[in-house]
Amino acid sequence: MAATPADKPAEKSAVRQPPDKRGLFERLVEFLSPGPDSTDELMATLADAEQRELIAPESRVMLEGVLRMAEMSAGDVMVAAPRMDLLDIDAPYDELLASVIETGHSRFPAYEGQRDNVIGILMAKDLLKLQRSPDLSLRTLLRPAVFVPESKGLNELLRDFRANRNHLAMVIDEFGNTAGLITIEDVLEEIVGEIEDEFDEDATAAENGIYTLADGSHRVAGDTDISAVNEVFGTSLPEEDFDTIGGLIAHELGHVPRRGEAAEAGGLQFQVMLTRGGAVRWFKVARQPPAAQDAD
Repeated sequence: MAATPADKPAEKSAVRQPPDKRGLFERLVEFLSPGPDSTDELMATLADAEQRELIAPESRVMLEGVLRMAEMSAGDVMVAAPRMDLLDIDAPYDELLASVIETGHSRFPAYEGQRDNVIGILMAKDLLKLQRSPDLSLRTLLRPAVFVPESKGLNELLRDFRANRNHLAMVIDEFGNTAGLITIEDVLEEIVGEIEDEFDEDATAAENGIYTLADGSHRVAGDTDISAVNEVFGTSLPEEDFDTIGGLIAHELGHVPRRGEAAEAGGLQFQVMLTRGGAVRWFKVARQPPAAQDAD
């Protein structure tokens, strides 16, 4: 006799879930203390985890950088157009080589006619090919330029950089004009570039941008007022021509400071710790030895 539908075993309507092996106490704790509902709460949780030594301070800083980066766009961290280092496609070879040596970049947007007319990206190492073959056209060495809107999220941009093996992209505004450029280093620095937060900060330092380091030297923000530097270090740096210490040091060097460069002023040595957007983010400042001051 054929089985009726009622005689057939009922089919499973859903995938069977594994049993919850947590104890009553664990489930009660989760019910009373649910997970964070916002980025601020998550950051507070990370800070608490660091306080309880569940994660290292460096790990917390990087995780917070990832969270902040998720809310940022290319326009937030790009090098603004007026500060871009560009190469003129029609410039003589010696002039191009001098620009490459002075700035120290590995990639340069190349333009034709006006700076806003970027036609490609030139690798610094490719200039060696011109030295061996002077008849070679510089245009043949250009690589395609990648253009992204200012609103492009950094998470998505980093994913594109990795997938396409690009290290530089031109940023355009809503009208299609060149707003600036951004590199993969700029994006990654939003994660690892905030390590300076590990230093202790007191209320005074937070106001004037000057922090005392463990070795007795100081960390000074590039946009710190020269008057604040004079007050803290007892110096007499000129305050009439420049507002910030970054502007003064750039004038002393004669060009936009690069990471690792050092300059002396007012008996102090300023070493560039971090640059961003074509400007100095942080200096490491130490007093010169008396012998060096006498020589100056």
